[in-house]
Amino acid sequence: MTSAVAAEQATAAIRHRRVDVGGVELHLASLGSGRPVLLLHGFPEFWYAWRHQLEALAAAGFQALAPDLRGYNLSDKPRRRSSYRVDRLVADIVGLIDALGFERVPVVAHDWGGIIAYCLAEQHPERVERLAILNAPHPELFRHAVRRPPQLWRSWYVFFFQLPWLPEWVVTRRRVMESTLSGSARPGAFESEDMDRYVEAIRRPRAATSMLNYYRAAFRVPVRAPNPIQAKTLILWGDRDRALGPELLDGIERYVPDVTVRHLPDAGHWLQYDAPDEVARELLAFLG
Repeated sequence: MTSAVAAEQATAAIRHRRVDVGGVELHLASLGSGRPVLLLHGFPEFWYAWRHQLEALAAAGFQALAPDLRGYNLSDKPRRRSSYRVDRLVADIVGLIDALGFERVPVVAHDWGGIIAYCLAEQHPERVERLAILNAPHPELFRHAVRRPPQLWRSWYVFFFQLPWLPEWVVTRRRVMESTLSGSARPGAFESEDMDRYVEAIRRPRAATSMLNYYRAAFRVPVRAPNPIQAKTLILWGDRDRALGPELLDGIERYVPDVTVRHLPDAGHWLQYDAPDEVARELLAFLG
C-alpha cells in the first residue's frame, strides 16, 4: 500500500459532525476512541491541518478531536467583526468541551489556535489537562515583541489585513496560498491535494473575511493573558519559521512556569507537515 493510499484511507475514516457550542455551531472532525485530545488549528488552516496527527493519536489509543474554528471551512461564520474577539473564541472551546461531555482535556494547538489555547488555559485552568503549543507566541510576549524589529517586520501581514476587501482578494488566490504554505515549508511537505483543500476552504462564502477578522478584532481589542498558566506545557518550535522568530520564547517561563521547549531546527511554521513523525513522537511522549 502506498503512503498516498494509506493517507486517503485514514482521511476517509475520520468522522464529521456539527456541534452547538452555545449559539454557534462548529464542524468537528474526529478519529479514534478513548482519552480525548483537542487539536486547534491556525490561519489559514482548518481541521485538515492535523490529518497526520489525527492518525498518529488515534493509532495510539486517543480520541483526536479537531474542530474548524468559528469562521473557518464548515463552521458558522458570524458577520460582525466583534464576533471574532478572543473572548468569543475561548468561549467556543469551553462550549465545545462541555458539549462533548468532558470536564478537562489535553489541548494541542498551532498558530492562532495556540493563542486561543494560551488564553483558554489562563482563564479556565480547570478545563485544560495539559497544553501543547506548536509555533504560537504567548500573547503577552508577542504584544511586546511586535512593537520593535525584527518581529515588527515579520508581522507586516497583520497590518495589511486591516485594509478593507483587498486582503480578501489576495488570500483567496491559489498562488498566494501556495506561497504561504509550500513557500515556507520543506519541499514536498504539501501536496497538490492539500492545496486544493485549503483553497476550497478559504473560498467558501464569508470564510476569507471571517478568518481575517481574527486579526482585525485583535488589532482593536488586544489579546491579553497576563496570569501564569498552571497546566504542564510542551512547546514545539520550528526554528525556520519566517513569520515568528524564536526570540518570542524569551521569558516564556514567566507566563508558563511548568514548560518544556523543544526546538525542531529543520522545520518551519507548518511543523505538522514539515516534521509529522517528530511532532507525533513528542506529542505522544508528552500526553503519556
